[in-house]
Amino acid sequence: MAEISIIIPMYNESRNIHPIYDAINKVIKPLKHKFEIIFIDDGSHDSTIENLDKLADKDSRVKPIQLARNFGKEIALTAGLHHAKGDAAIMIDADLQHPPELIPKFIKKWEDEGADLVIGVRTDTKTTPLKRLTSGTFYKMVGVLTETDLVPHATDYRLVDRQVIDAFNQFTERNRITRGLFDWLGFQRTFIYFKARERKFGKATYSFKKLFHLAMNSFIGHSLVPLKMAGYIGTIIMLTSVPLGVLIFLDRYLLKDQFGFHFSGSAILAVINLFLSGVTLSCIGMMSLYLGNVNKEVTNRPLYVVRPERRNGNGNGNGKH
Repeated sequence: MAEISIIIPMYNESRNIHPIYDAINKVIKPLKHKFEIIFIDDGSHDSTIENLDKLADKDSRVKPIQLARNFGKEIALTAGLHHAKGDAAIMIDADLQHPPELIPKFIKKWEDEGADLVIGVRTDTKTTPLKRLTSGTFYKMVGVLTETDLVPHATDYRLVDRQVIDAFNQFTERNRITRGLFDWLGFQRTFIYFKARERKFGKATYSFKKLFHLAMNSFIGHSLVPLKMAGYIGTIIMLTSVPLGVLIFLDRYLLKDQFGFHFSGSAILAVINLFLSGVTLSCIGMMSLYLGNVNKEVTNRPLYVVRPERRNGNGNGNGKH
C-alpha cells in the first residue's frame, strides 16, 4: 500500500487549520492509501502551532513542524519535503484556494499514467490587469533567458514522486523557487487544470515586494544572462564605436573632410569615450564568465538525475511500491 505525504505550509493560518484538515480528511477517507499530513508552521505569530498540536493529539497522521522563525513559503515547502516519508508527496496551500477534492485525480495520474510530477495549473484570471501583465512578462522572460521551462500559471499544488523528492533534496541553494527547481529536474510530467477558489480566511501574505524578490531569484538561480549582460552591451558598444572611429579618422586625417562631416573635437572625444566604455564593459563581461562558473560550482546542483526504475532496467514502472 502506497503512502502519500500531504504537505501544507502555514503562516498565521490558525483559522484555516480545521477547514483544510476537514476538507482533506473527507477526500482521503475513502482512498486505499496510507497518509501523513505534514503541517509546516512557518514562524506564525498567532495560535497556529497550538492548534496544530491539539489536532495532532487527536489524529496520529497529523505531523506539525514548527520553524524557528518565518523563513518564507519556499523554505517551508522544502522543510516539508525533507520530512516527508511517503512514496509521493502532495503540496497544497492552507487557504483552500487549491481544491482538496482534486487529490484523488493527482494520485490517479501518478499511479495509472506513471507521471513523476502531477502539476496543478490555474485556469482562472481573477487578477488585476497589472498582475496579469507582469505575470505574462515574467514567464516569457524566463522562457527566453533561462534553461528552465517554467509552466505558465503552474502552482505549488502538485504531486511529486519519491524519486523526484530524493533528487530535489540534493539541492543546497538557499534562494530558491521550488517549482523552478522541479521543472529543472525534468522527469515525466502531466497536468491538472483548476480554477482557484476564494481564500477562506485571512489575507494573502505574498506582497508585491515578495513576488518581485521571488522573480529575481528565478532569474538569478536559473540564468547567467543578467550576469553576462554587461559583456553583451560592451561588445555592442565596441562594434558600433570602432567603425565610427575609423570613419572619423579617414575623413578628418586622410581625406581632409572630403565627405563633409566636419567632426568636431568633442565628437572625436565622445567616440573615444564610447570605445573605452565598451572595453570596460567587455572586461566586466569576461569576469562575469568566471564568476558564473564559480556560481555554478557553489550552487552544487547534481550534474544529472537518474530515474531509478530505468537504472534498474524496469522502464514501465513508476518506482512505487
